[in-house]
Amino acid sequence: MIGISTTLIGLVKLLEHYSGPSQVDVYSGIVAVLFLLSAILSYLSTRLEARPSISRFAEQVADNFFLLGLMGITGVAFLFAYEVI
Repeated sequence: MIGISTTLIGLVKLLEHYSGPSQVDVYSGIVAVLFLLSAILSYLSTRLEARPSISRFAEQVADNFFLLGLMGITGVAFLFAYEVI
């Protein structure tokens, strides 16, 4: 998912020369950070199995970040496709 966000940023940077500046790259960067946080927390939740309460909390937060990232990348793609941003 981070790769999709990074690819979108690269494509936008290439197209900015022809279509002018946009905010898509900024929003895609934010979404990439959400996916990164999700991956880190998911990793921590598996590594902290000896501490079930912390592991469960990290897993829940990771799930929320992942869902926010999915909604974010979908929103960015939709708005980018219709040239809103």
